[in-house]
Amino acid sequence: MNYQLLALDLDGTLTNSRKEITPSTRDALIDIQKNGKKVVLASGRPSQGVLPLAEELHLGDYGSYILSYNGGRITDCRSGEIIYSKYLPNDVAAPLLEIVKKYPGIDILAYTDTELISGGDTNEYSEKESFINHMPITKVDDFISYVTKNNNNKFLITGEPELIQEVKAESEKQFHSYLSIYCSDPFFLEILPKGIDKAQSLERLLEVLGLTREQMIACGDGYNDLTMIKYAGLGVAMENAVLPVRSAADYITASNNDDGVGLVVEKFMLA
Repeated sequence: MNYQLLALDLDGTLTNSRKEITPSTRDALIDIQKNGKKVVLASGRPSQGVLPLAEELHLGDYGSYILSYNGGRITDCRSGEIIYSKYLPNDVAAPLLEIVKKYPGIDILAYTDTELISGGDTNEYSEKESFINHMPITKVDDFISYVTKNNNNKFLITGEPELIQEVKAESEKQFHSYLSIYCSDPFFLEILPKGIDKAQSLERLLEVLGLTREQMIACGDGYNDLTMIKYAGLGVAMENAVLPVRSAADYITASNNDDGVGLVVEKFMLA
């Protein structure tokens, strides 16, 4: 198959345990772009948190893409144009904050282009999100007024895993037909518009590019990668992927610490 597009999760997939892209994988990804193929960095991170990796891979030079907020936004790296974006309804912010406030130590984060907005109890997991994305946290007294003045692609609820499960259960009960709610990590609860996931947004991008899903490879390791791995013409799980992702994949590559993405590029896109 002549694969034309490679969609990559970041943490646990493209980057190793030091959050770095190895030189060999970086060179391979630049090589396929030089040959006219597209790379999509498909992440739950905000766009700003993906940008340093996009710049390292020269996505802007070759017209590749960032898929951020787990599919809530797609950005053309060459033009900077947002070619797809879906926002949370404003009326969910207040009841979500009410749920969060019931649990000590739980935080809710919103995103601007430059910072994280905290409306709960800022914790070590909020700090982890800040570190990953190189975005400072701003604590606000009136979270609802602040976030409803802006468009929000997602909220992130952070805290100890056992409490996150309680928040998840209560949120799903209240919003099961209205929002997409799932854990990307045991300490991260993603709150997204209904129906948003990586596969749905990649389908929209393929339509724009005039490509089919059979021409796409998708690589991932986590639960939020499952839909795109099932959807892609070639769904690839990292050796370190969670079991459902490994079970759904067409191919299992080496781990993120052993250049698994680079090996996929060499085997299926440079051979």
